[in-house]
Amino acid sequence: MFLEPHFSHFTFVELISKLFITIGLAILTTMLGAAISLFLALVAARNLASKTTSNIIRGIIAVIRAVPTVLWVLIFAVAAGLGSVAAVIGMSFHSIGYLVKAYSESFEEMDDGVIEALKASGATWWQIVFQAVLPSSMTYLLSWTFLRFEINFTVAVAMGAAAGAGGIGYDMFMASVFYYDLREVGIITYFMLLFAILLEVFATRLKRKLRLNA
Repeated sequence: MFLEPHFSHFTFVELISKLFITIGLAILTTMLGAAISLFLALVAARNLASKTTSNIIRGIIAVIRAVPTVLWVLIFAVAAGLGSVAAVIGMSFHSIGYLVKAYSESFEEMDDGVIEALKASGATWWQIVFQAVLPSSMTYLLSWTFLRFEINFTVAVAMGAAAGAGGIGYDMFMASVFYYDLREVGIITYFMLLFAILLEVFATRLKRKLRLNA
């Protein structure tokens, strides 16, 4: 039956709509995480901040990263209740833990000689960041951000079922647990697989283009 996909309780249009909800959840949590992570990564990078500040930020981020996304969602669900709000906060929280580490390590790849030269010329910390650090690291930042989006999409599918966040994951949950309809589970699975393949193709081309422009 799984190999004979068929719509029973959902239409194709509804499935497309739910897919966009899942994509929207992944985009929102990735953008929120990236915006907060960018600043935290700047004060976590050892070549841009004091050793004490860097170690404190890295320690906190390590704890955040060590806790699985689903646990963060359940923690915030205590206050906000199960649903999209808890999913957004929990997924964004874990995205911050992931991206701060990735971004800060990208910043640390920059030649220390350039930073020292800018300091010697009287450049402020913000000038160093905007004129040297960010332009030289932009390719890596975009690559890491898109990778996190791919992760957040798969997490959003799971959260749709586990946390009631809606989207295509919730439809999968309903088709399998509530309706026991393996044909519908099959078509939803194939639909997600197709989108995942398209996403991977786009990501591969984007990363190749970024490397060529670096």
